[in-house]
Amino acid sequence: MAMNTNFTVLSYNESLLRKSDVDLLKGPHWLNDTIISFYFEYLESDFFKNNNSYLFISPEVTQCIKISPQQELKVFLDPLIKEKNPNFIFFALNDNELTEYSGGSHWSLLVYSRPEKVTCHYDSSRGSNENQALDLAQKILKYFGLHIEGRYEEIPCLQQNNGYDCGIHVLCNTEQLASYAGHYGKIKGCPKITADQVQAKRLEILKLIERLSR
Repeated sequence: MAMNTNFTVLSYNESLLRKSDVDLLKGPHWLNDTIISFYFEYLESDFFKNNNSYLFISPEVTQCIKISPQQELKVFLDPLIKEKNPNFIFFALNDNELTEYSGGSHWSLLVYSRPEKVTCHYDSSRGSNENQALDLAQKILKYFGLHIEGRYEEIPCLQQNNGYDCGIHVLCNTEQLASYAGHYGKIKGCPKITADQVQAKRLEILKLIERLSR
């Protein structure tokens, strides 16, 4: 009888990580929705647990917002906004155009800063997700009663040197921007992440998963 090698490694709040998910962190692999959702949840529930200024929107919810009509955004955002009243909202964005399936081939990060009234896009492969980011930014700004003119910026950021680390860049950028915002009350002016941060992140998350699973 064949053994089931895709067992559950970690159940963490709303996240369930299987061996196949965790294995993506061990090699030169593209990160899936599950790993990014887990890390966003960890940032909100643990790393920044005493700071209600942040809201980390998972890839699944971001995708729903992206493909839904403007009038339906309240269904997704109202409960989250009313619960925390956050100043900084982080969206894990991919280029998936399908409504029925998760997936896509590239991740980037869109951040809405309420104090600055601006959406900032961080793309480790510059231009790849610009159309998706513009569409999402317009919806988010309209939700807050703002027009996109002058309130959307493509922020220069560290560029990936391979075809699979975009998700790692999103996680590194998210954590650094949130830490910066905690000190300065804004995201503009945050230093770029470094190649060393990107290189170290996979092992860092693996060690985190190991610690949380004990």
